[in-house]
Amino acid sequence: MSWRSFLTVRHPWIGLLSFLLFLGAVPGEGLPETSRELAECAKIEDPGERLKCYDSLAGRKSKEVVPAEESVKKPPPGETKKFSYFSHLWELEPETRRGKYSISPHNSNYILPYSYNSSPNYEAVREADPGKDLKHEEVAFQLSLKVKLWEDILGQKADLWVAYTQRSFWQFYNFEDSSPFRETNYEPELLLNLRTDYRLLGLRGRFINLGFNHQSNGQSEPLSRSWNRIVANAGFERGNFSLLLKGWCRIPESAEDDDNPHMGDYLGYGEIWGYYFWKGNRFGIMLRNNLDLHDNRGAVQLEWSFPILERIGGYLQYYNGYGESLMDYNHSVNRIGIGFILKNWN
Repeated sequence: MSWRSFLTVRHPWIGLLSFLLFLGAVPGEGLPETSRELAECAKIEDPGERLKCYDSLAGRKSKEVVPAEESVKKPPPGETKKFSYFSHLWELEPETRRGKYSISPHNSNYILPYSYNSSPNYEAVREADPGKDLKHEEVAFQLSLKVKLWEDILGQKADLWVAYTQRSFWQFYNFEDSSPFRETNYEPELLLNLRTDYRLLGLRGRFINLGFNHQSNGQSEPLSRSWNRIVANAGFERGNFSLLLKGWCRIPESAEDDDNPHMGDYLGYGEIWGYYFWKGNRFGIMLRNNLDLHDNRGAVQLEWSFPILERIGGYLQYYNGYGESLMDYNHSVNRIGIGFILKNWN
C-alpha cells in the first residue's frame, strides 16, 4: 500500500493534520507582508542601513559598515597638522590665516642683555661729541611687527601688509654717561605679498614681496642716517630649510638731502637669509656683499635659537662686517651676543 493510500484511506486524520501543520508554518498573509518589508528595505539609500534592513528580515545581525569617508586614516587624536615657517610668517595656508588687522611677527623679535663689540665706532659718536666714550658691552634688541591691511586683493592670492621694525643698541653698561642709547633704527614698510607655489632648483617658491621701505635713525646732523628703497623679496622652502632672497633699489635723493650717499657701496643691493629647523632649534645665516671686486665689502650674521619655553628661546648671535646699523653702515663691526628670542616657528 502506498503512503498516499495510507494517509487518505486508512488514516484520513493524519493527512488533515499534516495539511493544518503546513498552514501553520506558512500563514496566509506572511508572503505579502514579507514582500512589503523587502520593498521598504530597497528604498533605503544608505548601503549600510539597507544591509541592516535585509539582515533583520533574515534574522541575522549584520556587521557595522564603516562609511567610505571614515575608512580614510586620520591623524591620532590631539595631533595637529604642522605648517612651515613661512606658512605661519605670511599666512600662506587657509589654516594659518588670521584675517585683517591682526598683529603678527615680521622679522625676529629678540633681546641680547649682553653683547660684546670688539670694534666700536668711536669716530661717528665723537664727531658730534669729542669727549664721548663707548663701552664694548651693550644691550641690543629688536622689535618687529606687521599687520595685514587687505586680504585677497581683487580676489587674487595677494595681501597688503604694513610692517615696522625697530632695532636699538643701548650702552646700558656705560654708567658714567647715564647708560645712553647709542643708536636706534626705525624701519616702516609697505609690502604687497604674493602667495606662490612653484618649483625652482628643487625648492618650493612660497611667496614674493614687493614694496616700499624707509629706514632712518631719527638723529640730527652730523649723525643723521636715512634712505628709501624699493624692495623685492622671495621665499623658498624644502623640508626643514627656508631660504629668503632680499633685493632692493635705492630711491635717489638730492645731494643736499642725502645723509649717506655711499650706502650702496657698503650694503650692496641685497642679502640672503637661510634657516634650518631641527628639534625646536633654529640655525640661521645672513650673507650680504656689494659684489665689487675692486673694493669688496660685506657682512655675515650667524645665529642659533634653542628651546627654553614654548614661545621663548635662547638666542646666540654673531655679526661681522658693515651695516649692522645705519650709524655703522661704513664701519665694520665684530659683535657677539646672547639673550632671548620670541619663537614664531613652532
